[in-house]
Amino acid sequence: MRLLVVDDDTVFREELSTLLSDWGHQVESVNSGARALEALEIAEFDAVLSDVRMPRMNGIELLRQVKERWPRVYVVMITGYATVETAVEAMKLGAFDYLRKPFRSEAVRRIISLMEEERAFSLGGSGERDPVRLAEKWAKEKRDVLLIGVTPKKPIPGVTTTEEPFSDSGIGIQETILRFVESHPHPAVIIGGVERLFVLHRAEEIAQALGQVLERIEGKGPVAIGFDPSIMSDRAVLEVRAAVSAARVHGVLGALSNPLRRHILRRLEDGPTSFTEVMRAAGIDDSPKLSFHLRTLQEDGLILHSGEAYRLSPNGKEAVRLLKEVDEMGSKEEGRVMLFPLADRERSGTPPASGKSTDP
Repeated sequence: MRLLVVDDDTVFREELSTLLSDWGHQVESVNSGARALEALEIAEFDAVLSDVRMPRMNGIELLRQVKERWPRVYVVMITGYATVETAVEAMKLGAFDYLRKPFRSEAVRRIISLMEEERAFSLGGSGERDPVRLAEKWAKEKRDVLLIGVTPKKPIPGVTTTEEPFSDSGIGIQETILRFVESHPHPAVIIGGVERLFVLHRAEEIAQALGQVLERIEGKGPVAIGFDPSIMSDRAVLEVRAAVSAARVHGVLGALSNPLRRHILRRLEDGPTSFTEVMRAAGIDDSPKLSFHLRTLQEDGLILHSGEAYRLSPNGKEAVRLLKEVDEMGSKEEGRVMLFPLADRERSGTPPASGKSTDP
């Protein structure tokens, strides 16, 4: 991954940067929040690791600006023991995690591993795809293909293209797809650049429309939904994936958008367990951090707490079922629905966005 370390402490900054570089990551370091924003405007990073306490622009203000301007860039707060409460508050504002000073290499490696896991989870099982090539492939298989949001350089026999639903409502895209499906015996639908719908309309509206489309098209043909991973936030990706899996699980998305909470839910699937056992299963030794995630899961109605035991609620069991579906999704093209990140050349008409995920 490409990482940006931000700290006004030169010694600490260099130690952390060297450690991350030794692990094979591309690392850049700066000594202030202002310089961090400059670096993000120039280059693309997967994550920012920033000290909480810095002169002029502190880590919390940097976090706010990064999440607003580069929503897919993970932010890890670096904190001393005296400011753990501030770090927990930062997680409520969208920080991915926090790292305590003085850091242990095992703790750093754990956070990096969780970010890599989150990237894989958000992008899904299938790799980047070219919607036009997929349309050509399905057309050659004698399917009637509806290609939405992408215009091929030249017409493709058997493929109908349209841009209209992107200027319409979620109901508009639903009606466009259903008319096509009902009027063709062997339909296939490809939506390229679904993030454009999320910019124009409410996420709940789009997710509901997609969910109804998938329910109506089941058994009639495949559906492929392409998205630009440099623009869509993790939550927006999960909105689409929830619609793909089941519209009834939208309320659990906030909880599922963090890998530690997913680990907790998977552990509780085995049965009620204690705070200590949950901590061991999550692979962390930080009580405030675990308390934050358990409280979030309780507030979202996914786990219950009685006595010393935590257990899944009915909604929590539904969330675990969703996780299993997501884990299996996208690995086989012949499946009913696939969700995939768009190949770069299909995004050439989109303004460049810093914060795009890149491999180390």
